[in-house]
Amino acid sequence: MAEERVNRRLAAVLAADVVGYSRLVEEDESATLAELKARRRLILEPLLERHQGRLVKVMGDGVLVEFASAVNAVACASDLQREMAAANANLPHDRGIVLRIAINLGDVVVEGGDLYGEGVNVAARLQALAEPGEIWISGNVFDQVEKRLALSYEDLGLRTVKNMAKPIRAYRIKTESSSAPISAAGAPPKKTGIVVLPFTNMSGEAEQDYFSDGITEDITTSLSKLSQLLVIARNSAFTYKGRAVKVQQVGAELGVQYVVEGSIRRAGDRVRITAQLIDAGTGGHLWADRYDRDLTDIFALQDEVTREIVAALAVKLTADEQRRLVRKPIENLEAYDLFLRGREAWWRHTRQSNLEAHAMFERTIALAPGYSPAYAFLSFTNNQDYVNGWTERPQESQERAFQLAQKAVGLDESDATARIAIGVAQLWRREHEEAIANAKASLVLDPNHAQGYFLLGWALHYAGRHEEAIDNLNRSIRLDPHYPGVLLHFIAQAHFALRRFNEAAALLKRRLLRDPDSDISRVLLASCYGHLGQSDHARAEWAAALQINPGYSLEHRRRVLPYKDAGDFERIVDGLRKAGLPV
Repeated sequence: MAEERVNRRLAAVLAADVVGYSRLVEEDESATLAELKARRRLILEPLLERHQGRLVKVMGDGVLVEFASAVNAVACASDLQREMAAANANLPHDRGIVLRIAINLGDVVVEGGDLYGEGVNVAARLQALAEPGEIWISGNVFDQVEKRLALSYEDLGLRTVKNMAKPIRAYRIKTESSSAPISAAGAPPKKTGIVVLPFTNMSGEAEQDYFSDGITEDITTSLSKLSQLLVIARNSAFTYKGRAVKVQQVGAELGVQYVVEGSIRRAGDRVRITAQLIDAGTGGHLWADRYDRDLTDIFALQDEVTREIVAALAVKLTADEQRRLVRKPIENLEAYDLFLRGREAWWRHTRQSNLEAHAMFERTIALAPGYSPAYAFLSFTNNQDYVNGWTERPQESQERAFQLAQKAVGLDESDATARIAIGVAQLWRREHEEAIANAKASLVLDPNHAQGYFLLGWALHYAGRHEEAIDNLNRSIRLDPHYPGVLLHFIAQAHFALRRFNEAAALLKRRLLRDPDSDISRVLLASCYGHLGQSDHARAEWAAALQINPGYSLEHRRRVLPYKDAGDFERIVDGLRKAGLPV
């Protein structure tokens, strides 16, 4: 009998497993298995579809995936780790599902749908060496992706692995901006990544959290104005509040090199701030200091902390950046206190917290009528009322939001938040080009403003420039890795407008994993299914949306959403109609 020919091919092999799987199963088997199943369906499978990967097999707590391209494999792994971290943000710290991933490019043996051989073995051996949340790649993979992906790589040298005669050259990956392929000439300049973690409230009163959180946010805002830095947004930094995490873990999850942490103690008219700058790779302190000052010096103190951090990082400032670092303080401390309370309430994004924030900002303005940020945030609260139907006079709220934003810009044209406020107000007024211009202006003033990129992508989408919208929304994600789920909805909406219904559906499924009670995402997903000819799925999502929000109204959405081309909205309705829904 003739010897059977062995089927071989070159493939990029991704191996991944769940860290601490046995412990998770022992503590709650049914919940762990259900969570893993949901993540395979809503995160892994859509990513494999997007990056053209083939799921070879699932092995209890691990998976093996084949790619024809090393670039696609690494891009997929980067997106997978980011999405897993985002999904973990909604779970207790000890219930998070964390992966180790490794990728090798090599010769594999194909039997049926399974893979064997050295190409698979190297990936499996490297994966066993990786730390939780990490991606390791072999030298063969590094040679293919080094100049094609906007990622940073740490050379780990030669690693001796089990049952391998020769050591394997290995690299560790840290995610940078996007995993989209780029040419070497088009690679973005490397920036120093930094995050300011929430300063610990040492005052002994939980009610004082707003003050320490406010100081943290102000320092973040100051650093964010520097073009040489990549500063992680407040939203992502605050997911670590109250959690005991190592700076190395924070650095790996956020893709930054440095972490700022500290504490604040407020007692009467005195305040003590301690702060330190830490290397996220080694855990070593680069700078630390303690400040005891009168509360009246709080603004100068924040500026001093910012300057010390900048000096420790050896950042060279332009003349414009030096001017922007000098903040315009609010002279009335009671007004500043009210502003911090209002901003903290606004971040909760509920009807009641929006009402509380509205009152705080009104009182701030009464005490300090020249303070631009208070007008900007009061504008945001009015827009929230308008968009969410939280007011009996929506048109008045919309007009008030615009007037307040105009006032904010008039008081301080260099305030990036004021520019965002007027851009948002202009977008709801369907002044698309003006909104785009102010979004871009905010990013000149603050190159790290995640909300600025969000607004720019948002406005570009409603203006009909959907590809540009996707690019800028992805930039927002890099600055805010624990981004709000609604960002996935807007990226999906842009893909939907481009008639990429499969890609839109995959993104919406990921959004619904994080925010299952989103009526708007379920309706858009139903429309995707309608266009794809999957009427049963469409009807199920539509029914779920109406169960979440019995008052959902397409007519209200048609009236409020600021589409420049009405056809973009009608395409959503058309998908529902194709599914036989009564719209």
